Formats: sequence, structure tokens, C-alpha cells
Amino acid sequence: MKYKIYVDGSEGTTGLKINERLEKRNDIEILKINPEKRKDINERKKYINEADIVFLCLPDAAAKEAITLVENSSTKIIDASTAHRINPDWAYGLPELGIELRKKIQSSKRVAVPGCYATGFISIVYPIVAANIIPKDYPLTCHALSGYSGGGKKLISQYESPQGHNFESPQLYALGLSHKHIPEMTVISGLEFPPIFSPIVCSYFKGMSVCVPLHRRLLPDNLSMEKIHEFISDYYSNEEFIKVMPLGMEKEFPNSFLGATRVNDTNYLEIFVTGNEEQIMLVSVLDNLGKGSSGAAIQNMNIMLGFDENTGL
Repeated sequence: MKYKIYVDGSEGTTGLKINERLEKRNDIEILKINPEKRKDINERKKYINEADIVFLCLPDAAAKEAITLVENSSTKIIDASTAHRINPDWAYGLPELGIELRKKIQSSKRVAVPGCYATGFISIVYPIVAANIIPKDYPLTCHALSGYSGGGKKLISQYESPQGHNFESPQLYALGLSHKHIPEMTVISGLEFPPIFSPIVCSYFKGMSVCVPLHRRLLPDNLSMEKIHEFISDYYSNEEFIKVMPLGMEKEFPNSFLGATRVNDTNYLEIFVTGNEEQIMLVSVLDNLGKGSSGAAIQNMNIMLGFDENTGL
């Protein structure tokens, strides 16, 4: 039996990438709505209730509306929007965080795909908060670089306009220190206060690096860079898609530069632990359209349907 899959919002960046990955598989059946009726609520409702798995690749309001259309108790939803990421009734789709979360994803009918920046941040911060390496009230900051595809179709069209664009350098944004990923970065990581988050969009298509600096003097046990590296390496030692890279590996790169496109076109996330005797920098690198969205969505689908987790990835 082939499971039936429907992508609601298949014309968006994430939806297109999910379809691209699914079309290479022969173990599922993709339900395709007539493009002229993709916004017809009754037609969408029909496909949603016919599917075993529905991917919601929609704005938040439309994702919430889509949930109201579900009448088939067997239909499982994977939501790529921001709408349900901190809803306790939904499983948070970052299974590498722990065995209990992976089990919740496996048994759930509602899974929220993490945000791309949030994936990079939480993969670093969740383990060290849970282990009290940093306290829950630590004054965290985070800066991150992303390709412009993370801004969706509108931003892509601006950067790829035949007339060119006016973005002469990387662009800081969310300068009011408010970003849609901050709630999940805070709640899922177990923090008492939100981090100061400074994202930057750059003139390349995709690829992301997320950086979290730490002051050793503020750590409860004043742990060294080496000890933190050892802990995070052990935490993810059995995970296929999250890899903690060897200490000092960045020195092997040209000019010791750490690029943000290292794992593009994969579902991998790499973590680097860098710094010195007094300050530590934790860095995650991922494809914002891979582990940061479509890859994570497919990984969660595999878990929910009982496939090998890496199928199609």
C-alpha cells in the first residue's frame, strides 16, 4: 500500500522543495490538486481528507484555517508554518533533541516543522540548557546569516530581478529585536527569557550559519570549550543528520573561514565549537531549505509513517 500525500501550498518555496523530494520516491502517492483550484477551499478540503499525510506550506492564518478542514481522523498534518510550533498539543519536529520527542512525533497526528533559524539555535542551546551547562536565565545572544531564499518568493524575486537589486551588502533585519522564530527558540530551548537575535540576509540563494557566543565566567561550572564540545558530541553521537565537527576543524578551511553553504542540498546540520580560554562560540551550519524546512518535513513524515528516517534524504 502506498501512503497518500498532499502538499497544501505547493507553489511556495518550501512546498516546491517538498514536492521535488517526494517525486523521486516510489513508496508514496502524491495527490495533486488542479492548479486553478489550489485556493478553492472545498477542493482543498477534499484532498486534505483523502490524504494520509498533509504538508501545510502556508502562511500562519491559512495553516490554522486548513486545520479546521480536517474531518478524517486518520489524516496526519505536518505544518511548516509558524502557527503551531509552541502549541503543546503538537509535536515539535526536531527529533534529534531526544528519544521522547522522537516517540511523540512517531505517535502524533500533528507535527510542527521547526523554523530554519530556530533549528540552528535550538540544536545548540537545548542540550546545554537541559544539562545546566548554561542556566535558563542566561542572557543569550544569537546572530545568524542566511541566503535570501529564506525570505520566500517576494524576497527571491527582489534578489533575482533582471533589473538587479539595491542590496549592496548583507542586510541586517528584525532590528526591533522581534522575529517570528524567537518564541520557539525560547520555549523549546527551555529559556526563561528570549535571546537577543540578530539575523542577516545575504546575496546568495541558500545556506545558513547560526552563532551563539558564551562567556565562560557566566557558566555555572565554568566549563572549557573542550568539555562543552565533548558533551555536545556525545549528545548527538547516534544521530545521522546532526554532526558535531572536530575541534579546530575550521583552521583547515581557506583563511579559517567557515562558510554557510557547506551542507547545501542535504538534510545535515553541522555544529562547530570554537573560541578561546575565556569565550566560546557555538555555530551550526545548515541548508535553510533542507534541515531548515523541506528536509525536516520529509524526515518527520518518515518517522510518522514508519519509514527509515533517512528515506529520500
